[in-house]
Formats: sequence, structure tokens, C-alpha cells
Amino acid sequence: MSMTMVEIEKQLKALRLSGMLATLESRALQAGQSNAGLVEALSWLLQDEMDHRSSNLKHRRFKASGLDELKTLTDFDWGFNPKLPKKEIYELVTAKFIQNGEHALCIGAPGTGKSHIAKTIAHASIQLFQKTVYREAHVFFEDMFEAEQTQNQKKIFKLFTQADLLVIDDLFLRKKMPNDAADYLLDIIINRYSKRKSTLITSNRPIEDWGLLLKDNAASSAILDRLLHHGHLLKFEGKSYRLKEAARRLSQFSVKNEG
Repeated sequence: MSMTMVEIEKQLKALRLSGMLATLESRALQAGQSNAGLVEALSWLLQDEMDHRSSNLKHRRFKASGLDELKTLTDFDWGFNPKLPKKEIYELVTAKFIQNGEHALCIGAPGTGKSHIAKTIAHASIQLFQKTVYREAHVFFEDMFEAEQTQNQKKIFKLFTQADLLVIDDLFLRKKMPNDAADYLLDIIINRYSKRKSTLITSNRPIEDWGLLLKDNAASSAILDRLLHHGHLLKFEGKSYRLKEAARRLSQFSVKNEG
């Protein structure tokens, strides 16, 4: 017995085939106008459902990642700092290093684009359906400390160690590190290294200073040894984008006031 369009829509809704439901009417019209056969029309609807689920999965993983904004290379100003390692950056954005279980360190002066690139790589990872976790360094340590205080270490440890990509952004931006910072970072890095899970860390402090900043040379050496063993070290040199934008806004403000 044939079903009406309304009945078909109810069945698709009951089966949670929302991608097919959203395009059913337009696909039926398309099939009628092009004299498409059943198999061809059904293939369109199935592709619509797959695209819908893919989009939803990416959206959920973006929300779960901790990213606060979407960054890409299309809005990155390469001309401002021509010394940036462009080739290496593009290679990281392919996310091949994540599939290979490698790591990346982006080291350089503040404002040279490290966070922008880190977020771009995290977004690329999500587009490939990889589990991705992004944290600013101070939030990473806060999460670890809170989990310890609330006896919730297993949950947060699982989150940080099982992600295909863990991004820790702006390590040492705050000079005063938590007392247990070295232990927290070492535990996560060692576990991820053993599981061949990729870690990306950005910092404005040279790696030679990490032992002093973590107050633990042995832990720092162990962390860097693992990150650099299967890792990419990118140096960001140049002027600050933030100072450039601040100067531009100040100039606009001055012109406005003079007018």
C-alpha cells in the first residue's frame, strides 16, 4: 500500500532520518522533473542523510572540543610576518601528523599567530572527524586541579589522553605556574606518547626555559623528549598582529576625534 507524503515524513521522523526529511519534498520534485528512477532518487536522499549526519557530528565535536572560535588559513595575514614557516604550517593543517601520531610545538613571540594556527589545526582535525580537545594552558591546569579536588581525575584524564589531538595553547603565558604543573603535564604527555596520540603546544617561551618555568628540570626534559621524538618544532618570528590591530584602531580613533 502506497503512503502519502505526510505519512512518509512521519515515518522518516520516527526513524530519525532528519537529513532525508529535510530534503524529501525538493528531491521528490527534482525526481519528477528529471524522470529519475527509484534507485537514483533514493541515492540522492541517502546522500542527504549522510551529509546531514556528517555536519551534525562535526558540530558536536566542535562544541565538545573547547574551541571558542573557528579559525582558518584564509583569514591569516601571511604578508605581515613573511618569516613564518609557511610550508610547515600548511603541512600541519593537513592533519597528517595527527594520523601519524606525531606532535607539534609552535614557539615564538606573542602575537605572531601561534594561537590562530593552533585553532586552525584543531578545526582541520575536527573536519576529519578526529576527537579534538583544545584548552588554553591556564584552563588545562585548572581542569586538572579541579578534577583532583573533586575526585574526578579519571574523567578528565580520559578526556585529555584519549583525544586524537590535544591542543594546549599559550603555555607559560602566565609566569606563575601551579605547584603541580610539571606533574600534570608530564602525566598527560607520557600517556599520550605511549598511545601515539598527537599533542600540539604553543608557547612564547623558548624550550630551554621550560625546566625553570615548571620548576622541574627532569620533568621538563621528559616532556620535551617525548614531544620532539616524533615531533615538529616551528618557530614563529616577527611582529605582533595584536599590536598592529591596536595601532590601527588607535589611528582610526584619532582621525575620528580630529574630524
